[in-house]
Amino acid sequence: MSVEAMYQEIILDHYKAKHHAGLRDPYEAEVTHVNPSCGDEIMLRVHLDGDTVADVSYDAVGCSISQASTSVMSDLVIGKTVDEGMALAASFSEMMHSRGEIEPDEDVLEDAVAFVGVAKFPARVKCALLGWSAWKDAVAHALAAKES
Repeated sequence: MSVEAMYQEIILDHYKAKHHAGLRDPYEAEVTHVNPSCGDEIMLRVHLDGDTVADVSYDAVGCSISQASTSVMSDLVIGKTVDEGMALAASFSEMMHSRGEIEPDEDVLEDAVAFVGVAKFPARVKCALLGWSAWKDAVAHALAAKES
């Protein structure tokens, strides 16, 4: 099996069996993000325990790429500190904007490396980043609510 076929299989597996899907309580912030170019939509909740991401839950409609990417993202950030999650988001974003030119670190991004092929298709990059953008937004709202 080629690496590309394996990556496609990872994406399809996450799409068929979405991890952390379904909105759950408790949560400190809930956001909705829409990709206007294709209509993909996600409502995402984040629950923080101090500076640790205790839970991410979501309800989404859209393509396999946006939903699988959100599934992978939730696996990666739950249990990490907010700073660690933001570093993962930055690494994923860098990979997605590389047009497939950088070799992602599988030890850091785990299943998210499967999206390196998607980075070659600029129209699909927004799909892959939708859940990540929603997560970063929700964390920002949760942290702001803590401070007020």
